[in-house]
Amino acid sequence: MTATEPVPVPVPVPWGPAPDGLDQQYWDGLVAGELRLQRCTSCRTWIWGPQAICGHCHSFDIGWETVEPVGTVYSWNRSWYPYMEEYANNLPYVTVLVELPHAGGRRVLGILTDDIEADPAIGDRVVGSFESVEGSPWPLLRWRRAGATSEGEDR
Repeated sequence: MTATEPVPVPVPVPWGPAPDGLDQQYWDGLVAGELRLQRCTSCRTWIWGPQAICGHCHSFDIGWETVEPVGTVYSWNRSWYPYMEEYANNLPYVTVLVELPHAGGRRVLGILTDDIEADPAIGDRVVGSFESVEGSPWPLLRWRRAGATSEGEDR
């Protein structure tokens, strides 16, 4: 970089690793294009959100494993209020709580990106993808209904 080139300044975003670092592996996984969740190495219980101790067997031996980002809609909500500035021009948006069968039924939140005019149904199959956000080092996990393209049209 020369002295005349502007230095890129990261845009502060309201997402990313927590100050205590407990969820760092989750965010590093998103950067690598993977969904990572904690799993107790003693009793094999899946853990989400990130914890320092297994709530099942009380082991401190917690690891991170890659999980296939596919699941079913457990619950959903259409929001008309921009809870974050980034959503101000994208109203309304649909948040889904997705149950992951490959992670012991653990549930994770995310934004539904396909046809938001059509209400999701409980039990809809969804597939996750990782969306890079300009100015942020941290991608976001997004969901679309299985069989839908990113524009919301069926294949």
